[in-house]
Amino acid sequence: MKKRLFLMVSMLCLGVVSNLRAEEVILRLATTTSTYETGLLDHVFPPFEKKHNVKIHIISVGTGKAIKIAENGDVDIILVHAREAEDKFVADGYGVNRRDVMYNDFVILGPAADPAGLAGTKDAKAALAQIADGKYTFVSRGDDSGTHKKERSLWAKVKRIPAGDWYLEAGQGMSATLRMADEKSAYVMVDRATYLFSKDKLRLKLLVEGDKNLFNPYGIIPISPYKYKHAKYELAMALVAWMTSPECQQMIAEYKKMGKPLYYPNAVNPTQ
Repeated sequence: MKKRLFLMVSMLCLGVVSNLRAEEVILRLATTTSTYETGLLDHVFPPFEKKHNVKIHIISVGTGKAIKIAENGDVDIILVHAREAEDKFVADGYGVNRRDVMYNDFVILGPAADPAGLAGTKDAKAALAQIADGKYTFVSRGDDSGTHKKERSLWAKVKRIPAGDWYLEAGQGMSATLRMADEKSAYVMVDRATYLFSKDKLRLKLLVEGDKNLFNPYGIIPISPYKYKHAKYELAMALVAWMTSPECQQMIAEYKKMGKPLYYPNAVNPTQ
């Protein structure tokens, strides 16, 4: 009798768990590789997923691809870092209610020998000009990511068109690009979070930092419910509310590597 009762209770519990799982909703997010590869999303998403009984399906690509995926209506929300492209995405009617979430900055790394003589400079444009003029090996994301967009804007400002044997395009995520640059003892531009996350595995040294032109803000944008009727807009806005909440902003501030923050929350003091 006891054994039969135990089996009945066990089957009932399994049925309840199965029903809960069946009701779990999928929210589709396209995001830049840096937020995924540094582990930030695994740090901040679980409380939201538990509260809303939702599973966030993450598509980790460069910002350009993330925006393209969203324009096709294949995700519900994006978390990216290319403000000009983000504003265009909203202005063109693809996204709504963009919010600042956090920021860090880009840095330029290079070999310890530093043949271009960049060490200590805070002028990113001058640094890239020196690399181009000396044809020192440089590895680019080359994938229309937020990092690649920033890099291209800096080349344009110094009126250089990077091309030739010295300029290598990885066409991959930030971590893979960084590994390639390290293997080739090349210069590379990388977001600080990825650098800190990978620092203990690198031979490359931090050479250029502190330039306001290297500022790197991240924004979160639901796709438009007017344009995409299938979009999980209310749930996407709930994620926006979570990412900009004091609790999540504190979690972002506390996420560190080697005692240093990888990102700085700025939902309270947004970028212009």
